[in-house]
Amino acid sequence: MQFVSFGFLLFLLITVSVFYIVPKKIRYIWLLLTSWIFYYLLCDKLILLLFAVTVISYISGLFCAPSSKSIPGRKRKLPLISGIVLLVFTLGYFKYTGFLLETVKSLQNALGLESVGEIATIILPVGISFYTFQAIGYIIDCYRGTIEPEKNFLKLSLFISFFPQITSGPIERAGNMLPQYTEPSDFDHDNLRDGLLLMLWGYFQKIIIADRLAVLVNTVYSSYKNYPGTILFLATVFYSLEIYLDFAGYSNIAIGAAKTMGIEIMQNFEQPYLSQSIAEFWRRWHISLSSWLRDYLYIPLGGNRKGYVRKLINICIVFAISGLWHGAAWTFVFWGLLHGLYQVVEIITKPSRDKLVDMLKFNPQGLTIKVIRIIITFLLVNIGWIFFKAPTFKVSMYMLKNMWTITPWVFFDKSLFNLGLTEADVRLLIPALIMLIIVDILGYKGISIREKVTKQALCLRWAVYILAVLFVLVCGVWGPGYNAASFIYSSF
Repeated sequence: MQFVSFGFLLFLLITVSVFYIVPKKIRYIWLLLTSWIFYYLLCDKLILLLFAVTVISYISGLFCAPSSKSIPGRKRKLPLISGIVLLVFTLGYFKYTGFLLETVKSLQNALGLESVGEIATIILPVGISFYTFQAIGYIIDCYRGTIEPEKNFLKLSLFISFFPQITSGPIERAGNMLPQYTEPSDFDHDNLRDGLLLMLWGYFQKIIIADRLAVLVNTVYSSYKNYPGTILFLATVFYSLEIYLDFAGYSNIAIGAAKTMGIEIMQNFEQPYLSQSIAEFWRRWHISLSSWLRDYLYIPLGGNRKGYVRKLINICIVFAISGLWHGAAWTFVFWGLLHGLYQVVEIITKPSRDKLVDMLKFNPQGLTIKVIRIIITFLLVNIGWIFFKAPTFKVSMYMLKNMWTITPWVFFDKSLFNLGLTEADVRLLIPALIMLIIVDILGYKGISIREKVTKQALCLRWAVYILAVLFVLVCGVWGPGYNAASFIYSSF
């Protein structure tokens, strides 16, 4: 059951309606039941894996916490390490077995050795990367004493399997979610309205823009040698926008769906392409993963407490692992490591860059410098996305080498109308992207369009609501010939 379906909207309507009818004390049970049904419809028998992850988390959390009386303090590391190892092994088996065997096979072929036979396909359970990380974070929080272990197995099950989050996050913290399940909110008109508006914006991002951009990008990448430089460059920019709008769209639908029930989920994106550095980009992009990696990997590795060189090494390690988390391929590892190296270079060159700005007597907070930083950061991120999208290094290097060739005539010979979309679709993208840019710039300045609309007169508000819904329904990527693509991050 995809978020982009009328079936999901009906499912959400039933879930929210019953949620506010049943007594508060058992609302978490209703949410758990609907979450299990949701995941079963997606993964069938693989729901047993979700149960196994929950059991491991429950037992490990109980026995590794400082409050545990059954295990002495100095031995609490055993259930901590055991739980994490089991969860990592489970994730590794389903996600990386094929990758490791393919790597071994490639090495054997390169050395002239007899290679392994056919590699069996292992089905990747939907959302396993997300709910596994969420479970690991819970165990570590219990060990650190940040939270008390949840003794109610059903509430912990809901934390790990809550249906808006389970397929692609955000990767939440138990300290934020569990209290909301214990003390659910009363019905609130503002929560319902804000949640639905946030979902509507998510659908706009996904089915108005992202799925159209996907057609353009896939057309170019499927026969990249047939296109001139500027088309290749545009395809990389389009992919940067596609993956942002696809994932941000999902996150907004998930956060909005939870908000209709008065449940607050952390923000996952904050105008990442307006960042002025790679470090800032990662504070604004996939915030739940970035903060998870900081708290549960970077800091335990020593963070910046072990000296300057160790800090740079830790950054590279964290981002290489981030790349591997995103996908079981060396191109993903290289993408992650590239972002780590970007930040290392930023840190090393910062004194020189600051000195240069001072020598040229530029205002470091001036608009010109900010725009230059934003453009450079976006180009660097854009280059990284090539390795994220391309299936092999060969394709990545071809794109990277040839996309700088300037072929301006493609803007005038209707080449853009021959990339898989109709002329009407391409022309629809232009105002949609302009609207997106305006909303992101205003959001960057702390101005919320959604809040502005809700403060208008009743008739104007409802006119905007109705027109927005009709626009998404009429212009969204629906039906035969499209069948809205599943969210990119659901495959991770």
